[in-house]
Amino acid sequence: MTSAAPVPRRVWGGTALLIAGRVWGSACTLAYLYLLAWHLPGEDFGRLTFYLALFLVLDSLVDLGTGHTAVQWTAADPERMGGVLSAARRVRLASALLGVALVGGGALVAREPGAGWILLASLYPLTHALELTTTVFKNAISWGRPVLVRALASGLSLGFVLALWWRGVSEPALFLVAVALGSALGNVLLHLVGRHRLPAAGGPTVAVRPLLRAALPLGIAGLCQQAYFWIDNLFVRPLAGDVELGRYNLVVRLMSFGIMAAVYATLAALPWLTREQRAGRLGPASARLAQPMLALAGLATGLAWPWCEWILSFFGEGDAFVPAAPSLRWLLLATLVVYVGAVLVTGVVAVGRPRAVLAISATGLAVNVVGNALLVPGMGSEGAAIATLATELAVALSAAVVLARAGVRPFSGKRAVLWALGPILFLLARWLSAALPL
Repeated sequence: MTSAAPVPRRVWGGTALLIAGRVWGSACTLAYLYLLAWHLPGEDFGRLTFYLALFLVLDSLVDLGTGHTAVQWTAADPERMGGVLSAARRVRLASALLGVALVGGGALVAREPGAGWILLASLYPLTHALELTTTVFKNAISWGRPVLVRALASGLSLGFVLALWWRGVSEPALFLVAVALGSALGNVLLHLVGRHRLPAAGGPTVAVRPLLRAALPLGIAGLCQQAYFWIDNLFVRPLAGDVELGRYNLVVRLMSFGIMAAVYATLAALPWLTREQRAGRLGPASARLAQPMLALAGLATGLAWPWCEWILSFFGEGDAFVPAAPSLRWLLLATLVVYVGAVLVTGVVAVGRPRAVLAISATGLAVNVVGNALLVPGMGSEGAAIATLATELAVALSAAVVLARAGVRPFSGKRAVLWALGPILFLLARWLSAALPL
């Protein structure tokens, strides 16, 4: 098999920028969650995290695959940029209005406390139509300005939450509006900083229907991926209550912080992996990308394992979140799996099999729903965490099968032994960490 080329510096540079921005964004999120965990009663905090989770799913619904499709259709043909973005914006506006009806309208129908504010907050995804302008930065693997704007948006969300807290506001839905407002302003600013790079009007017109047909498999796959990450809210909330839901959503947020390197490395590497696939080197290229990240993830999760209770003791009064420590440990294991699965799924995208990506994501969603239905009634949020681990295993295995059938084998070759570094470092770090005098 042909040896893979080294991972381009722009991929690692882009990944570093994206991670730096994500670290800041996650720090802002953890800061206001920490503050509100102390400020709000357990039921109100749980209800707030429920809608924050719904909004993440709503973001995927609005995107509907248009982000990836815009890159695929314009990276080698920039003259199509105007027509592609125009069609993609129409798709996003339509899906955003559907999201408003589902989330905001659903809150009104369910007579949730603060339903009017929830409806107002649910309008922010309409600004995702403007966010499509960042396609020009993605094509150039130039992430500096988008990351800075996203960082500013995260800071604005935190600032708005702090302002409400300082004024003594206790309505959870108003804090939801504060977070949504920061995100909306960020999307507007992304359009403003990128619009001068857009080509002059006059390019070929692109119809909505073919673009939607191309985007939909990846869009539904992305929606399934977000759904299987957050759909456990629909099981934990009615079966275990808002208090336990708040605890569980906090540890899920900690997991999302831990997997950001996998998410953003694969995002930045997709153009390179696509080129390596055309050169017949996708298998070794995927291994070169995933193995060092898995090793670092094994080290980090192993160090954190013995101290889950200690980490959660910083949130809320009277160790209110410490009971979620078993869930956090299951999610640490799921984090390790993500560092393999994310690269494998991106490899399936690079092979050019969007329907396979959809099938993989649908499989993950089915495993998650069944797992939650079986485990949450008896185990509460810990059952939801176990279902998440099972889901990530199913996704990784399904992607590996698809790649093997396409002749792509990242687990074979001279570097195959390096896959063992992740589990070995996890076990070693876990053993050493337990001896630390914390």
